[in-house]
Amino acid sequence: MVCEILTVGQMAQADAATIAAGTPGWVLMQAAGDAVVRALTQRWSPRDTVVLCGPGNNGGDGFVVATRLRALGWPVRLACLAPVDALKGDAALAAQAWSQAGGDTPLLNDVAPVCLDGAQLVVDALFGAGLARPLDGVAADVLLKAHTRGLPIVAVDVPSGVWGDTGEAAGAVQSQLTVTFFRLKPGHALMPGRALCGEVVVSGIGIRPEVLAPMNVQAWDNQPVVWRDVWPTVDAAGHKYHRGHALIWGGASMTGAARLAARACARIGAGLTTVCTPHRAWPVYASALECVMVHPLEGEAAASWQVGLEGLLDDDRLSAMLIGPGAMGGSNASGIRGLVLTMLASGRPVVLDADAISAFHEDPSLLFAAIKGHSRPVVLTPHGGEFARLFKTPEVAGAGSKLACTRAAARLSGAVVLFKGADTVVASPDGRAAINRHAPATLATAGAGDVLAGMIVGLLAQGMPAWQAACAAAWLHGDAAQDFGLGLIADDLPDLIPAALKRLAALPVPR
Repeated sequence: MVCEILTVGQMAQADAATIAAGTPGWVLMQAAGDAVVRALTQRWSPRDTVVLCGPGNNGGDGFVVATRLRALGWPVRLACLAPVDALKGDAALAAQAWSQAGGDTPLLNDVAPVCLDGAQLVVDALFGAGLARPLDGVAADVLLKAHTRGLPIVAVDVPSGVWGDTGEAAGAVQSQLTVTFFRLKPGHALMPGRALCGEVVVSGIGIRPEVLAPMNVQAWDNQPVVWRDVWPTVDAAGHKYHRGHALIWGGASMTGAARLAARACARIGAGLTTVCTPHRAWPVYASALECVMVHPLEGEAAASWQVGLEGLLDDDRLSAMLIGPGAMGGSNASGIRGLVLTMLASGRPVVLDADAISAFHEDPSLLFAAIKGHSRPVVLTPHGGEFARLFKTPEVAGAGSKLACTRAAARLSGAVVLFKGADTVVASPDGRAAINRHAPATLATAGAGDVLAGMIVGLLAQGMPAWQAACAAAWLHGDAAQDFGLGLIADDLPDLIPAALKRLAALPVPR
């Protein structure tokens, strides 16, 4: 796989293993500089370029960039945070090569007021992903000035000030292009770092994939290669129940959410989708859903609906269930908790979204105990507010980055947790996690999460493992939205799923 996400420490291990195997660090640094130049020259014609170098290996990469650009005839200037004689190792070699090519290396402190004068492009090689403190001083001042002037900035590894392991940003400014090496880091995928990176190019520099084996990498950029090997197939000799039967709880008054989820579930391939709902809401669902079965439950209280639900669960052909979208309509938190616990006790895969999560915010341990006593997978799909209310323990809230918090939540709850947002993270209790970058900002619209929940339960109904089902649904959800563009509303999404499935089918199958 080429979509592993490495921590800063793991990337250092990869570098060290490559050097120990016989590739000098200086060779890796030259390859890194060449990769930046290649990406840069593919996007810009020769122009007045300022390269800002830091005191470490990231600065060494910048010296290589400046040397290569000069050799190509570009007008290049360079300024460094540290005196040349203070540089060490490969960075010192890179500075020496720049000097031999006729380049000057003034201190950034000395030239800061004028170093951007006349510049048309800035290369930020000040600090890499290992920085874990706010960017300040002259480095922050010069980058802010470049940003204010509207100069395009090309970042080496990460924009200076973005923390590689968390995506936090302190003092960083927007880059138009970021070139990193071998594999992504969490800071390239997690907000706000992801937004500050601009376009991200991952370049090989001679590090072999074999160095990953001892690291037990557990984080991935959410791409089809992560889950395509367990994608459900259609049996030519099968029938609708072979493709799964999904049951979705429909609230009595907020009916739109469950209808969106049901249509998405059917579109993603579930052979049969059934909405169960209080009898008084049956006409609304039955008149709006044509290929979806609607089962009315008698009574006017959650206790009677729970009895009706238990009767439905006697059907062995039922494959997976969803409760949450619009669930609170016509009921209360206590009633929803009873329905959730009934579903969990059935021993089938369950997706809990929206109201089904919020109903447990006063007693999360009740939910977690039920999940851990459940013999089949459970997927939780909280947004930020729901996540904060459900996962209040220091173990989760103090875990650090969104990636670390989601992993901690999965361990605590025993469920696969899909923590929604611009940087959706999907984590399994066993530590596997994926960060979804394949989603446009247009998905920030009411009802989009209901569609996503329906897609997940549709894949679970077809037998897809829970973590992969959540990852696949997040990717396809984003792909469908990207295809539509501006003006997207949640009602559009279910009917965009077939085209997204067609594009997925056209992708090469990993071997």
